[in-house]
Amino acid sequence: MQVAVELFGIPRTRAGVARTTAVGKCLGDVLADLSARYPQLADSCIDGRCLRPGFTANVGGQRFVTDPQTTLEEGDTVLLLSLDAGG
Repeated sequence: MQVAVELFGIPRTRAGVARTTAVGKCLGDVLADLSARYPQLADSCIDGRCLRPGFTANVGGQRFVTDPQTTLEEGDTVLLLSLDAGG
């Protein structure tokens, strides 16, 4: 299943893109897909199927999550951001 991904702060800088898509049924799948396609993002923001400390994800603008087992639905948007991105 494909989901939209928006990147903010350090994740955006490391990946070099503001928006992309990723494949997965849960947050861990999406993070693994992003790691494979954006190695610099993986080096600083993602550790395997988990986010490194200082980073979080938001699903659909509704809830912040870090658990790699968080289930995603078709059409979800995952926001990936550093905890300092809010200003």
